[in-house]
Amino acid sequence: MGPATHADRLLMLRPRLLIVLFALALALPAPASAAGREQTELGVRIARYAKKFVGVPYVYGGMSPRGFDCSGFTAYVYRRFGIKLPHYTVAQFQRGRNVRVRRLRPGDLVFFRGLGHVGLYVGRGRFVHAPRRGTRVRVDPLAGWYRSRLVGVRRFVRWE
Repeated sequence: MGPATHADRLLMLRPRLLIVLFALALALPAPASAAGREQTELGVRIARYAKKFVGVPYVYGGMSPRGFDCSGFTAYVYRRFGIKLPHYTVAQFQRGRNVRVRRLRPGDLVFFRGLGHVGLYVGRGRFVHAPRRGTRVRVDPLAGWYRSRLVGVRRFVRWE
């Protein structure tokens, strides 16, 4: 048999190329559905809206831009997007879907120390919250002291 022609070499490469392309296709994530993209965008919009209140004073029982407590803040922000949450951290924790910390997405609620505190995850390892009397709404890293006291995450926006 003589030397392989260019056409022969292409025919031998075709099965290998198909196998490589198939393997790459399996490794890529499935394209998000339109509904999934909308929900992801909703979580980002919720987080962006929540950050607008940075600097608002903490007011015990507060649930308005004049002053917030932690659960009043999260309830107020979510209400803007048509999601009604009670003004009580334990009741908020009892609603929504449980999420593992490694699956956090913007818009998820993060709960701390015996459900005595709640904040809203904004992405990149940070959350926004109304910490306590004498402070203002602020963004803090979900690390160190806060990470050690994190007791759960709840999602109120569906992610497909």
